[in-house]
Parts: sequence; C-alpha cells; structure tokens
Amino acid sequence: MEAYLLDWVNLLLRWVHVITAIAWIGSSFYFVFLDNNLLKPNSPDLLEKGVDGAMWAIHGGGFYNPQKYMVAPKKIHTKLHWFYWESYSSWLSGFALFTVLYLWNASTYLIDKSLMDWSPAAAITAALSFFVVFWFVYDAICRVFGFRKNGELIVATLMLCVVAFASWLACQLFAGRAAFLLVGAMIATAMSANVFVWIIPGQRKVVAAMTSGEKYDAMSLAIHGKRGKQRSVHNTYFTLPVIFAMLSNHYSFLYTHPQRWLILFVMMFAGALIRQFFVQRHGYHLGRARNPWPFAAVGVVLIVAVIVAMAPWGAKSVAKNVQPQAATFVQVKSVIDQHCLSCHGAQVQMKNVRLDTAESIKLHAQNVYQQVSVTQQMPMNNATGITPQERQLVASWYLAGAKVEP
Repeated sequence: MEAYLLDWVNLLLRWVHVITAIAWIGSSFYFVFLDNNLLKPNSPDLLEKGVDGAMWAIHGGGFYNPQKYMVAPKKIHTKLHWFYWESYSSWLSGFALFTVLYLWNASTYLIDKSLMDWSPAAAITAALSFFVVFWFVYDAICRVFGFRKNGELIVATLMLCVVAFASWLACQLFAGRAAFLLVGAMIATAMSANVFVWIIPGQRKVVAAMTSGEKYDAMSLAIHGKRGKQRSVHNTYFTLPVIFAMLSNHYSFLYTHPQRWLILFVMMFAGALIRQFFVQRHGYHLGRARNPWPFAAVGVVLIVAVIVAMAPWGAKSVAKNVQPQAATFVQVKSVIDQHCLSCHGAQVQMKNVRLDTAESIKLHAQNVYQQVSVTQQMPMNNATGITPQERQLVASWYLAGAKVEP
C-alpha cells in the first residue's frame, strides 16, 4: 500500500510541477519577448508620464497596449499583479517531487554503489549541498562581475565552467539518472532564488517607496530594476537547459553512457544557444540586433554531433544476438526472483507491478522485456548486479512467445 500511495503522490506532484513550470516559463518567455519588442514612444503624453517603451498586440479578439516605465511611474495603481507565485510553486512542487522520488528512496534512486558506496544520509546531504553551493557561487559571480565592463560575457564564461564541473561531479557521485535530474534542479533552484532573493524584494522596495507618500529619489531605486533585469535575463537562458536535464533523465541511453556528464553539458549548452537565437530574433526584426542564426546553427550542430557520437555504429541489439528457443520460463523466473522481487514482490509493488507469480509475469512480460533487455533501465542502477547474459535470457524468452507453461 505504501508503494501504491507513493506512486499517486509522485504522479500528482509531477502534474502540479509541470503545470506551474509551464506558467513560469511562459511568463518568462513573454516578458523577454515584450522587452525586446518595445518601441520608444513619440507621444508627448506618454513621454511626460515616463513611459520608456510601448507596443501594440492583438490576441484572443482583443487589443493590448503594454507600457514599460524604466524607473517607476509617477503614480502607481494600487492593484498590481506580481509574477512570483509561478516561480515559488514550481520550485516547491519540484523539490517535493525530488524528495518523494529520490530522497525518500535514496538507496534505490540516488546511490550507485559502483560509483560511490555511501549511506543514504550522506548521499542526501551531498545532493542538497549542490543546490546551496551552486546558488552561492552563481550569486557571487553575478555580484562581483555582473556590472563590470563586458560583465555579462564574463559571467557567462564563468558559469559555463561551473556548470560543466557540477555536471562532471554529479555524474561521479550519483546514479546517472539522479545526476541528470540533480543538475537540472540545481540550476532551477538558482532561478527561483533569483526571484526570491533579488527580483521580488527589489520590486517591493520600489513599490513601498512610491506608495509611502514621501518624496523619493527615483534614480536611487534604479539599481533594483537593473539587478532584477539582470537576474530575469539569466533565468530565461537557464530555462531550456533545465528542461533538457529534467526530460533526459527518462532516457537511459543518455544517463548510462560512459561520457554522460559531457553529453548533459553539451546538450544544455546547445539549449542556451538556441534560447539566445529566439531572444535576439526579436531585436533583429526591429533592426536592433544582428542576425541570430549563428546561435541556432551552432546549437543544432552540437546536438547533431552528440547524436552521431553516441550512435551505436556496428552494434547489434540484444534481440539480434539471442536465440529465442534458448530460454525457458524456469530460467526467467529464477532471474526475476533474484533481481526483481525486492521491488515487485508480494510485499512491495513499485509502479503497481507485481512479478512473483507466473500469471503476473505473463501480464507484464512486454514491460519486463523493455525495461530489462532493451532499455536496460531495470534493475534501477543495476543494484542487484544483473548480468548481460541474464538480460539476453529474458529477451530470448520474450521473443520466443513469453510462455509460462512447462
């Protein structure tokens, strides 16, 4: 029952996390689009009000005219919409999902004893430290170099080095699937911390000064907008790398590869380049930026290079190497009893899969074949030490018809 309820918690948290992440990323993409499409107004009344940029848009049968004030409007409306719950909800639901799936079952999902044989408590502590250390390193880099000459280039270069090292280190310490997710969650934590630590507090100070009824220096408040803009732009470049890291942990051919850390880093870097293409494309159409196609081209070339480098040239699949008549159900049952029943037996049925009877094995035969012989995702992190010969045995039994009768 515990495993069954955890599966439901996992599913519902994943659902909430995807919904909130879509909302957060959508608002981020929209405001980047908006910033890059605003035009300096010519109307005297808009200039008098302090409008720095405006645009017209049509959507859903209505016309919209958003306006941006570079520092702050002379008069602020009491009803403001704040864009922060998308960020907070995404992180909270994501961390809850990470806790339920990886921290709660650290010995199964987080630890690969062939890489690091440590206790669940030590592995959990190390995993959480990735979130904390990455944020402090990233924040320090932004504060020290962010507003210097060529500051953004310096920050980008240093962060590429930091992310590359973190990707390598995670893949040395944790199971491949967990390492991929951990790197994505690490960057997502910095994204949400940007909102929580800098963007929203700065905006609150501006609003408080404007609504206090006292005289304030608009220029002294400009630093909050400048810093908030910096971190908001960083967040939009983080989005595609984070999405790839989150999705890729579902594909075993990526996280089981010997050079998995490099694959993860290159693909995330390609995602950042492709995001730059879309960001710069807005300005290019208005004549304010160079053609962004080189960014997209380099990103696509990197992706193709990874695909080609990973391709199993000359390799034969398990199915082509087995003799369908070689395995009997008795042999397969022995393999399943040894390697699968700890998670799919009478006491525990992870993912609601039970494999302790001939009938249940027959029912889940295709899934067993796919997970054990094709993708080789199971047993998780090969914790039970299943051999290639045993995987082939399961494949030969399934391809011969998955018979359970003697």
